[in-house]
Amino acid sequence: MADTIAAISTAPGEGGIGIVRVSGPQSEALMRKLMTGCPEDIEPRHAYFGKVVKDSSDPAAEVIDEAVFLFMKGPASYTGEDMLEIQGHGSNVSLKAILSSVLQSGLENIRMADPGEFTKLAFLNGKMDLSQAEAVIDIIKAKSDLSLGIAEDQRAGRLGDKIREIRETLLDVLAEMAVDIDYPDEDYGDESGSYSELISKLRWVLSDVEELLDTASIGRIAREGVRVVIAGKPNAGKSSLMNAILGEGRVIVTDIPGTTRDTVEESASMGGVPIVLVDTAGLRDSDDKVEQIGIEKTAQALAGADLVILVLDGSRGFDDEDEKVLGYLEKMSTDNMLAVINKEDLGSTVSEEDVQAKLPGIRVITTSLVGSGAIDAAKKVSEAIGEMTGLGNIDLRESNIVTNERHVHMLRNAVINLDEAIGMLQNGEPVEVAELSAHYAYEDLGKIIGEEVGEEILDTVFSKFCLGK
Repeated sequence: MADTIAAISTAPGEGGIGIVRVSGPQSEALMRKLMTGCPEDIEPRHAYFGKVVKDSSDPAAEVIDEAVFLFMKGPASYTGEDMLEIQGHGSNVSLKAILSSVLQSGLENIRMADPGEFTKLAFLNGKMDLSQAEAVIDIIKAKSDLSLGIAEDQRAGRLGDKIREIRETLLDVLAEMAVDIDYPDEDYGDESGSYSELISKLRWVLSDVEELLDTASIGRIAREGVRVVIAGKPNAGKSSLMNAILGEGRVIVTDIPGTTRDTVEESASMGGVPIVLVDTAGLRDSDDKVEQIGIEKTAQALAGADLVILVLDGSRGFDDEDEKVLGYLEKMSTDNMLAVINKEDLGSTVSEEDVQAKLPGIRVITTSLVGSGAIDAAKKVSEAIGEMTGLGNIDLRESNIVTNERHVHMLRNAVINLDEAIGMLQNGEPVEVAELSAHYAYEDLGKIIGEEVGEEILDTVFSKFCLGK
């Protein structure tokens, strides 16, 4: 008999409901064993309320919890096997007691599930392809509306459908190449023997693969967030801006220059776009060793930024400290830079033209991070980030975005192999040599949806999942 697996499926902590999940041939027997008043004929997908005990045949059995029991008959279940959900109160103590009763029920071949094993079973039983299975963990870890929408599209099979479409086209080309190899008298080339038709079809496939690969940079940002580094001289208002964007007092703010000594990171969602905000130590010359370390970390943060927000004290005008900050930014593209002229309420001596004269092309916002001005500043910055990254205008209905690093790696391999196949045909090399590279590309694409993968890859993929999923 195959194993029956069990795990707590809900997140640790207190909640209204907690779920113990079971999958395998002993699911129905477990329901009968643990539920008081279990009906003789259990109707699949029907919720039954009862008490959870270790042995329902024992009238004196101690009650562990009251729960809803939901039995699902395979293959019409998440894993494709018989499944049972015991939905009790969201207490860690009671959920562990229910799980313990499942594992110690005395029924054969019941064990604790491995991380991601429920979804792995769903993949192995043909309920979803590998790209859909990987999207499940992306849904769980989504940090914004955008990343959730992309993950849900992939879970629904959109990426997998596109990969299968490309593979079908490539398979037709491989079939033509195989005919040329097996029946060399058949003429698939033009009069010069250049195989222009095969080359044209391979280029068509290559274009589709590259189109997917071109979305990887957006996909990385959608998954990990736009890394936004807030920089400027001490006491310009960097921490105030970060607090305004977050809507809370995350960073200490004082009128003492150099208050922030280290980088402070927080995740947020702005207009549905995921961002990682990084507040930094003010850039200036300092004899304070602690502050010097903070300034070094600021330089490192700037080097890894997707977007930089330069905060300027508009009430004081440009000074030597501002010039030092500009020295750090001069080699960076202003396409990925936003200037915020702060302290408008004190009277601004720095204009948009002044800033653009020093950083041509930079986008500029003038505001005051005091009172209601902080809300206005956060709104303006949010809109600017959405426009500058292009993420705010993504139409998920029209976009197939690649977010998974494994998928990106396989797409890159496919591009390399398709380029090689096309180059070989252009150089007049034997079709069987070019066919080998084209076939490697076919396998690369298959690995994305799980048609060309071994147990080692599956173990790596599903080890990233949490227990119970």
